[in-house]
Amino acid sequence: MRLDFTRLTEVRQQRPLLHCISNIVSANDCANLVLAAGAGPIMAEAAPEMLEITAASAATVLNTGTPSAEKFNACRICAREAARLGRPVILDPVGVGASQWRLSCVRELLEAFTPSILRVNLGESQALAGLKSMARGVDSPAASLDRRLDAARRLSQQYRTTVLLSGQEDLVSGPGGVWRVRGGSAWMPRITGTGCMLSTLCGVFAAVEPDPEAAALLAAVFWKTCARRAETEAKGPGSFRAALLDAASALTPEDLQSEVQIEEL
Repeated sequence: MRLDFTRLTEVRQQRPLLHCISNIVSANDCANLVLAAGAGPIMAEAAPEMLEITAASAATVLNTGTPSAEKFNACRICAREAARLGRPVILDPVGVGASQWRLSCVRELLEAFTPSILRVNLGESQALAGLKSMARGVDSPAASLDRRLDAARRLSQQYRTTVLLSGQEDLVSGPGGVWRVRGGSAWMPRITGTGCMLSTLCGVFAAVEPDPEAAALLAAVFWKTCARRAETEAKGPGSFRAALLDAASALTPEDLQSEVQIEEL
């Protein structure tokens, strides 16, 4: 797939509003990353205002980490309104296999709407597909490329959507094919919320890129590039987190073009 890296310029020129129903662990980092990338975040989740917030936003990111019945209700309202308005929605079913209640609530969401992008790790993809998973909480197990490919393809076909399966190598699976994005940093698992932040980047790019596969690939390339650059500046997990935001703010379309590592599988 030929990616249009000038979408990053469009983000910074248009500053689209991105609505994020996030979780208490990563909400602040997600909001700051959206700002660093060039868009504008709004982190609302009160059900009575969901229709208005969704209508005002260019894209919506639904994150089901630290869940509650009220949060799932807000997600359902957002998803239905965004679908009615033809706006992109990214679903991040954080730790979906952690409990049967969480799994059933996420499956109900997926019955109510089709997300533009479903951003998962391996454990989450296995739980949603009804496969045996070795995930612990929100952490994902290591696995071979073939196993990860099977999970991404299976989930994409099951829910008829674009799947971004993140990990040491990100996989994007959709109607157009499957792609692998290399790069990044081994430091990413040392801080919380990097998957949640990738989901918000999917929303940032989906706000200006109408092709969900391209938006997911742009987000993956952007985040892998940020991680590579942050590792060269950081001395530990704390400075690495700060360096990620610095890299996100400084990246240009030319940087992404020169550092992209995508392979069609």
